[in-house]
Amino acid sequence: MKTRRDFVKLSAAASLWGATQAATGAESAAVRSGGAGATGAAGTDRTYWTQIAARLATPLLTSLAARRLKLEMPVESHPSSKDRPQYTYLEGVGRLLAGLAPWLELGADATPEGRERGRFAALARAGIDAGTDPASPDFLNFSQGRQPLVDAAFLAQALLRAPGELWRKLEPRVQRNVIAAMISSRPIPAGENNWKLFATTVEVFLQGAGAKRDDARLFEGIRKHRDWYVGDGMYGDGPEFHWDYYNSFVIQPMLVEALDAVADEAAEWKEFRRKALERLTRYAAIQERSIAPDGTYPIIGRSIAYRAGAFQGLAQAAWRGLLPKEVSPAQARVALTAVIRRTLEAPGTFDAKGWLRIGLAGHQPGLGETYISTGSLYLCSVALLPLGLPATDPFWSAPAAKTTWEKVWAGVDLPVDKAIKSPR
Repeated sequence: MKTRRDFVKLSAAASLWGATQAATGAESAAVRSGGAGATGAAGTDRTYWTQIAARLATPLLTSLAARRLKLEMPVESHPSSKDRPQYTYLEGVGRLLAGLAPWLELGADATPEGRERGRFAALARAGIDAGTDPASPDFLNFSQGRQPLVDAAFLAQALLRAPGELWRKLEPRVQRNVIAAMISSRPIPAGENNWKLFATTVEVFLQGAGAKRDDARLFEGIRKHRDWYVGDGMYGDGPEFHWDYYNSFVIQPMLVEALDAVADEAAEWKEFRRKALERLTRYAAIQERSIAPDGTYPIIGRSIAYRAGAFQGLAQAAWRGLLPKEVSPAQARVALTAVIRRTLEAPGTFDAKGWLRIGLAGHQPGLGETYISTGSLYLCSVALLPLGLPATDPFWSAPAAKTTWEKVWAGVDLPVDKAIKSPR
């Protein structure tokens, strides 16, 4: 940020905050009363999703662009966790941008939404500069402790998802700082679980950015997850399967995106990519069937405070055109909108200044593990990946369609659900 005037210009996005709060509150009241804000009008849904994106982004990106994030962002965490201020800021930045990147990549245009995208993309670029400049008071921790590997990867994922807006538009100086920050995460070991894919994702980004990649770190995550496939579209989180949402939070999205980058290098990776895409489609079918009409879903496993982020698998499949044939884009929109509303509208979800608080249906600090803090919570943004589809896409333009849950329990005669045969 070169001048105060530059920041003031960029932070015009903050003026959206009051309007966003009012609009979101009005829609929430309409939903509770069965009124016009309920899911059904495609344009209403997209407007609502962009309001949620603005609500999540405004405090964090405005503070970071002004180089005041560490002064202004609260740090809520488990009482026994004393180290989260070392990590929470990079967590928030990487996770927020991982979800908003496809939307920002659509670029600015003359529409109200297009102008909003342009403002947030500019704030994000200023924030990336602030977070990777060693002279900045908001210089983020990419190398101390183990946690930074996780969120270096989420930031890398954001840059891979929005190469035009979040990478190529950065000044060369900032690009060099980003590369140096990512490289500094390399000494952090990746555990025998989904963490392997964090190292993989950092290396995929570095390769795309023109830096020399570390093949051992890149391919270990891919090979391990090839071996950890357990069947019917699901991977183990390490050698064992865990009933939680880590296939959605991390495994399937990062694995598919890594294979996109290396599939043409060897026949084995091309074939694994084909299988991984088929598995993502199956996983999306499972996820869509897991969402009740009121947006509730099974509260299983750890990291449940990531809220709607539990459905990144379905969101990614919708964004990339990989939904199963029995799930229309409009069905996926209805299901995801219900989850977003249910997990982000409960009283107490945001504090008085607009920052997320720990919980799933409001403020529930008991649902936060020792590694959860304020920044962690912004992984909820990955449910918004389909905002990367233009408003003319059937995901947004098609009339609302009943979800599988609604159809079956209303007595509609549907084909049976079947597992896929997809060997390692």
